[in-house]
Amino acid sequence: MASMNISLPDPLRAQVQARIDSGQYASASDYVRDLIRRDQHAIEDEARWLRDLDASIADSLVEMRAGGGVDLDTACDAVLADVAADGRPA
Repeated sequence: MASMNISLPDPLRAQVQARIDSGQYASASDYVRDLIRRDQHAIEDEARWLRDLDASIADSLVEMRAGGGVDLDTACDAVLADVAADGRPA
């Protein structure tokens, strides 16, 4: 396993040491490895979310081109009419 030296300002170093002292991590290396893994998962989750969003947009465009879907103005007007019918201010 390769090693890497990093420099931390005192408050961050204290945070790392506090996590070690609490027993949550065995060492600074263990803590940093966990942070990097969490970052990797966050990046993967974001990429997956963006792929799903792109696919959803593409599906919606296909549906709209085929004559499906609802015009946004029509949908908003219907919501506002429902709100008004309930006696709530819009």
